[in-house]
Amino acid sequence: MGTVISNALGLLLMIFLGYLTKRLGILAKADGGTVSRIIIHVTLPAAIIVSLSSLTLSAELLVFILFGFILNVLMILLGGLFSTKSEPLERKFMMYNISGYNIGNFTLPFLQSFFPIGIPFIALFDIGNSFMLAGGSPVLIDRIAGGDRKEKQNVFYVLAHSVPFVTYVAMLVLRLLDWQLPATLLDMVQRIGNANGFLSMFMIGLYLDLRLPRKAWQTIQRVLLSRYAAALVLVLLLQILPLAATHKIVLSVLVLAPIPTFSVINSVQAGVAEETEGFISSLSILISLVLMTAVMLMSLR
Repeated sequence: MGTVISNALGLLLMIFLGYLTKRLGILAKADGGTVSRIIIHVTLPAAIIVSLSSLTLSAELLVFILFGFILNVLMILLGGLFSTKSEPLERKFMMYNISGYNIGNFTLPFLQSFFPIGIPFIALFDIGNSFMLAGGSPVLIDRIAGGDRKEKQNVFYVLAHSVPFVTYVAMLVLRLLDWQLPATLLDMVQRIGNANGFLSMFMIGLYLDLRLPRKAWQTIQRVLLSRYAAALVLVLLLQILPLAATHKIVLSVLVLAPIPTFSVINSVQAGVAEETEGFISSLSILISLVLMTAVMLMSLR
């Protein structure tokens, strides 16, 4: 229990350091873009390579890809149901922010600290999750709420240009062929991947925006309450399902993951104010950190 709490406080300290450097003027919020590119193109792929390097594929593992897809669809449908009487833009705001899971920049580095054995499951979950975030979710949300997006990109084009997604697929192919990367190469890649946790949390601190958009506060409350109430119900359901203990822990953490960057981008493109999205995504990260830590404390006691 002490290890879980100290790790959680360590992650919170990394976030605070990023926020503090922004407040002191050492770095600016815009610098988060540079850090983000380093994570997406360098440290996150390295962490994925190391995590999947010795993976033994099985049917139960591959099912996690399906979980990532199904949970996104389920949450979008719930968001549509919860916002039936709302205006189209508010419905889109609800559906974009109740669905999707921030894996690479939050959940993966979070679990690296607590439960590294769960990383392969998270990586496979993120394949299904990424497919929805990159194009599946906007298509489904437009179908439910009505209207067309101004910018339409082929989901496969987006995924093909996503370095983490391509890394996932490449490592899966290598493991299906039972090819092992050289130990010397893995050792070098691991040194790079070890930086992913700190950079991800530091970047979150740079982006953290807790200025309250008062006009949208009621809507934000409703969206966050819906997202986390549904997530907690799923956590309880997982406890009674006939799943392995490791699977229950990983899925419980995943459903409590914060709002992903893709949802923020898609929501803003749909017409939601940037400050509203910035606030809800920041608050989501803090809520998720507390709830995910609580799950780990209860699971590992």
